Amino acid sequence: MVEVLRPLPDFAITWVDTGPERFPAAIPGGVTALPAPDPARALALAPQDAEVLILTYSHELDLALCHAALARGQGRIGLIGSATKWTRFRSRLAQLGHAPATVARIACPIGNPALGKHPQAIAVGIAAALLTEQGEEITARQDRTG
Repeated sequence: MVEVLRPLPDFAITWVDTGPERFPAAIPGGVTALPAPDPARALALAPQDAEVLILTYSHELDLALCHAALARGQGRIGLIGSATKWTRFRSRLAQLGHAPATVARIACPIGNPALGKHPQAIAVGIAAALLTEQGEEITARQDRTG
């Protein structure tokens, strides 16, 4: 994901992972690496309008990050996962006290599932979705200002 997004303009990337050993020896330029034993707590460092992409190795960690991002009122949240995972998560997030409209702020699955499940295809699909959203926001701003 980092390698696909890094060269694109207007994206500031902070790569959060549970420990420094999980990062490659060389972090790409323009990327901030943030080792955080509890990534959900690291969300407090993110700007309120940051796009939060949840792409972890653990459903438990994914859920904790979704819960924290919703509780914080994070603007946009994307979660990698299947329809089955999303059904479970919606139920569990409701049990944690999040209203259905709040939970609906999470996009799951992110990207374009039609591109396949290969990690690079997922990354390209996510990048395309982010660029599309960015383009739509720019167009909407231009339309408002005439």
